[in-house]
Amino acid sequence: MIEKSIKIQLNGGLEARPVAILVQVASQHESSVYIKSEGKKVNAKSIMGMMSLALGTGEFVTVSADGKDEEEAMQSIEEYLSGNRQ
Repeated sequence: MIEKSIKIQLNGGLEARPVAILVQVASQHESSVYIKSEGKKVNAKSIMGMMSLALGTGEFVTVSADGKDEEEAMQSIEEYLSGNRQ
């Protein structure tokens, strides 16, 4: 398992459309991916879970990935949240 703190740099934060894209990015990987913010931990492959975090631009989250493609999953999530992947 790997864990990393990542700053959200998406314009408008994680609203409905960006959350849907994040869920798609996470779902492309076999590994379990979780995002934690302010003591709440949710499955990054769950739209409802991700929406419940109501994350904004500039906030930091802790992303954890566990599985055989955890490195690739972490890289994909980090690229997306950093605004380097559309």
